[in-house]
Amino acid sequence: MAWMLLGLAGLIEIVMALALKHTDGWTRPGPTALGIGAALASIFLLSAALRHLPVGTAYAVWTGIGAIGVTVVGILFLGESAAPMRLLLIALIFIGIGGLKLLPA
Repeated sequence: MAWMLLGLAGLIEIVMALALKHTDGWTRPGPTALGIGAALASIFLLSAALRHLPVGTAYAVWTGIGAIGVTVVGILFLGESAAPMRLLLIALIFIGIGGLKLLPA
């Protein structure tokens, strides 16, 4: 259950980052409210997962899910670079998350 909470927290972290991209320096109320709400929800779920997971592992996975997700959305929908080296480095983050999941808690 803790890993599911952590995964959901990471997905909501993606929403937060994408909403913040559209706040125009906190001047647009809709994206700003969405970003703040998503941040709070993500942190709440992260804290719930931390009841059963080591903090270093959980934090690395949480930020990794966010980084990978935002990068993928950026490439697919925002015209960001899909340079081979960038994809390789993102793949290494993915491998690291998988490795951390395999370790005993």
